[in-house]
This record gives sequence, structure tokens and C-alpha cells, in this order.
Amino acid sequence: MITVLIADDELPALDELAFLLGRDERVGTIHRASSGSEALRILDHERVDAVFLDIHMPGLSGLDIAHAVSRSAGSPAVVFVTADEDHAVKAFELAAVDYLLKPVRAERLAKSVARVIETLATAETTPPTLITVDLGGLKKMIRRDEVRYVQAQGDYARLHTDESSYLIRVPLADLEKQWAEAGFLRIHRSYLVSMSHITQAKLGAARPTIVTNGAELPVSRRHLPDLREKLETTRIRPSS
Repeated sequence: MITVLIADDELPALDELAFLLGRDERVGTIHRASSGSEALRILDHERVDAVFLDIHMPGLSGLDIAHAVSRSAGSPAVVFVTADEDHAVKAFELAAVDYLLKPVRAERLAKSVARVIETLATAETTPPTLITVDLGGLKKMIRRDEVRYVQAQGDYARLHTDESSYLIRVPLADLEKQWAEAGFLRIHRSYLVSMSHITQAKLGAARPTIVTNGAELPVSRRHLPDLREKLETTRIRPSS
């Protein structure tokens, strides 16, 4: 059985979702939070397999929480639960498992639980790819899924993570080919980015950019069509 956290500032909606999830034999412990800050406190102290997040909450929104948990290894699966389908577009880069519209129907929620379980099973059976990097004369192993973007530096590439950056002796062109199946896309002659960690895209501007890991990176005109297509195919669409 899976452990879940549900977060909604509206008590009736929170009670209804808890009731429906409690009837599903695949769901075990259900943690409840009535605000974004309370949800983060629970996530800091409890092991949670999936979070069901209302988007509109005072203070920290469901999107804010999803951003926060996506930065950690082994992060829980994310399902958005909202009355506003417009936010499906904003949620695509967070790699959410599902997007539910209120009022939530039991049969539709059951499909979301199935998707969560399938996602967790895939994560458990697929070991992370490890990369050896040099750090002050020492060898260190980092996970590829910790890499937010890669920057070309001549015949080398600099891997940027939340914690630091690491230089490896591999040309960016080689990583582009080797990491394409892992969700990395070339957006510029100097940058390769992890699609799952893009938090903002300004593609209609005179100088297109994306934001990842707090860094704003340029998107070249040459690579703009590929990026647009990839974002479109990974967009979450609401299901009623």
C-alpha cells in the first residue's frame, strides 16, 4: 500500500478526498494538510509516496510544493487536484503523474492511484545512472537525475546540480546523443537541459529563454522548434 499526503485549504474538499482515498485498498496512511506550509512540514518528517495537491492555497501553492519536492532525490509522485483547468499548462514541467478536476469522481481518482503505483514501480526497478566526477582530486559519484543542465566548455562539459557544478571531459555533443532518452534536450550551442527541471519558459520573447535551477538560459532560434514540440508533447491535459 502507498502512503499519501493530501493538501487543500478547503476542509470539505480535504475531507472528501480523504474519504475517497480511504476506500481504496491500495492506499494506506493518509496525511492531511490544510496549507502549503503544513504540507512541507509533513514531508520533512514523513515518508510519503504521493502528494495530492490543491493548486490554490494561501501562502505556498500546490505548484510551490511541487517545485520543492521535485528538487529531492526519490521525490513523491505528484497529482494536482483543482477546480481550475487553466493551471494544467503551468504544471507540465513538474512531471506530475496526473491532473484531476474538482469535483473528483471515485473512478477517476482510482485511475490516478493506479498511475501513481505504476510510476513508483518504474522508479524502483530502474536504477539511477551514476556519473563519476572529479572533486578536488577525489572521485565522486553523482546521479544523472540530479543534473539540471549542462554547459559546454570547449571539449569539456560542466554539469550543474542543486548543490554544485562538476567538470567532465566529455563534449556537449556527445552528451546530447547519450542523454536524449533520459529527457535532456539541446536548447543552445552551449546548453543541454533536463526537461523535467524547466520551471519557466519565455519562448515568445525577442530572446527566448528557459529557467532551471534558478538560472536563465538562452534558447537559440535553431533549437526553438524542438523545444516547443517537446514542451507540447509533455504538457499535462486536464481530465474531468
